Amino acid sequence: MPLLLEERKQNSHGGSKGPPRVILRAYETAIKRYPSKRFSGPWYSDLWLREPWRCSVGRMLRRRLGVVFTAALLTPAFVLFFLSSPDLSGEQALVQRMAELRERLHHAEMLNQERLQDVILLSKKFNLIVRPDSESGNLTEFRASLSQETRDLLANLSHTSDMHLPSIYSYLPHLLHSHAATTPAFKLSKERHSATMVLGVPTVKRQVQSYLMTTLRNLIDSMSIEEMDECIIVVFVAEWDLDYVRQVASQIERKFPEHLDSGLLEVISPPQSFYPDMDKLRQTLGDPMERVRWRTKQNLDFAFLMMYAQPKGTFYVQLEDDIQTKKGYIATMKKFALQKTSEKKNWFVLDFCQLGFIGKMFKCVELPYLVQFFIMFYNDKPVDWLLDYLIQTKICNLDKDTKHCKKAKENVWIHFKPSLFQHIGTHSSLKGKVQKLKDKSAVGIPVQNTGSRLRLKQKGKDKQFGKIQLFFPHDNPTASVETQIKPYKAFTLQRAYRGESYFWGLLPQQGDKLQFKFEPPVVLKGFLFRSGNVEHPSDRLYNTTVEVLPTQPLSNLPDYLKRKLKTTEDSYIIVGDFDDMGVAEGTIDESFGEIKSLRLNVHVESDNWAILSEIHIETADSR
Repeated sequence: MPLLLEERKQNSHGGSKGPPRVILRAYETAIKRYPSKRFSGPWYSDLWLREPWRCSVGRMLRRRLGVVFTAALLTPAFVLFFLSSPDLSGEQALVQRMAELRERLHHAEMLNQERLQDVILLSKKFNLIVRPDSESGNLTEFRASLSQETRDLLANLSHTSDMHLPSIYSYLPHLLHSHAATTPAFKLSKERHSATMVLGVPTVKRQVQSYLMTTLRNLIDSMSIEEMDECIIVVFVAEWDLDYVRQVASQIERKFPEHLDSGLLEVISPPQSFYPDMDKLRQTLGDPMERVRWRTKQNLDFAFLMMYAQPKGTFYVQLEDDIQTKKGYIATMKKFALQKTSEKKNWFVLDFCQLGFIGKMFKCVELPYLVQFFIMFYNDKPVDWLLDYLIQTKICNLDKDTKHCKKAKENVWIHFKPSLFQHIGTHSSLKGKVQKLKDKSAVGIPVQNTGSRLRLKQKGKDKQFGKIQLFFPHDNPTASVETQIKPYKAFTLQRAYRGESYFWGLLPQQGDKLQFKFEPPVVLKGFLFRSGNVEHPSDRLYNTTVEVLPTQPLSNLPDYLKRKLKTTEDSYIIVGDFDDMGVAEGTIDESFGEIKSLRLNVHVESDNWAILSEIHIETADSR
């Protein structure tokens, strides 16, 4: 090795001419590989004349030259590939836009057909004017005032037909006896139209608890601002008691005033005259008459809601009043629908939930098929059965087996996974029935479908939807926590305050308190207490105030503040209370200074348990 280094040094200074440097490196490698070899004389002559050195260097040179040649050859190709690679995102956006325009065109054609029907019906009203046998004085003068072209047009449009065209009156003849039977009995609307998506949310009076406000809040909060501008949520209060309907509408007005004003929310109810005599229905499927009346009314409820929603948008989604969804569900449904359209899939229903009739999307132009089917068989089958039978009638070949039918149905009834909606209600609208129906894709519990005729065949655990958020944790200031309300199992107030779970207490009584003593005292900016959760929306705190106790005496507070304060006998200041949605939220005047205690004071005995799903006490250091 010293000889090698010395002779390499000589070579680099113009000594005897030797091999190139790459051969020197190959030579060093060879020495390391064959340490037992020794040789004399000039190193380069041994390198070229002796084996295995010559073979080793040759292989090394060929490898290196091959790598260099390959790199030189492939580098321009890679550069050319990446530079010339097309941007597919723009093309995909164009395809989606074309699919959206195609669906809007179909919707416009549907509206045009409806206007044509209106013109034909209107022309029949003029039949009396143009008929020769109606030559009374006033009519003759009116006819004479029309131009010949107008009279010819009316005559052509007003011809009589030997055929009787079936209509809704063929299946619901009682509608002929009331001109208001197909007009909503109550309507609260800003008349928004040309929406991309219309969400139908039917609701009825429930004897135990209502989930409607929780559902609406979740549906709206899970939308973006842009999505709110292209959607309509139609709340269909399927009750004939207008006082109750107005009560629901008033509650929605209080909770969602901005969304009513924007047109995102609408509230309607049907007239009782739309429905047949419910005491004269045929008993079918061996069901008791109470159930027959319940499912019959549900069929007609859905038909009325769909007829109202059809001209308002491109797509219609059937929901229920006791569900929860995921963030971005509108964008997901829209993208999936347009993707199937761009793929030229002739779909009839897109299914975004595995349960009953929840999360089923239809094209508004095809809703008449469904409405007609519901009206034809409203007394015979449950609503989810009718949907299945309609598609089976459209698609299945009686000459083929059930396997072929199932495969054919999958082409028009397309399921989206994971599910976007989850059923949260426990109490059904059918009196006395407990509804334990859950999406098989959620929280890993077996499906128990006690309310729907459409049973799921797959059982076991499937977490398509994922778990529903039942509480909202926050970093609260250090405090000792206590309450007289007995907690259920491990759902304690201490764990809820730490953000580990929610508090679930048994039957709050008048005078019960939930107290938070700060150690040390802190300056508070605001508070948020949310009672109830999506699974138990009625387990709320009612008639409960939020009260604080400053470290300084009340007499030290500014006069303007003392004049408007409401205080308790033990010197607590009332700073807020729980509304009818079970939420207490507010700010705390910094003039109070440091607060040593905050409490929730229950003033009325409750018939329900109470859940605190969110506790957020905001300090000056909170972010």
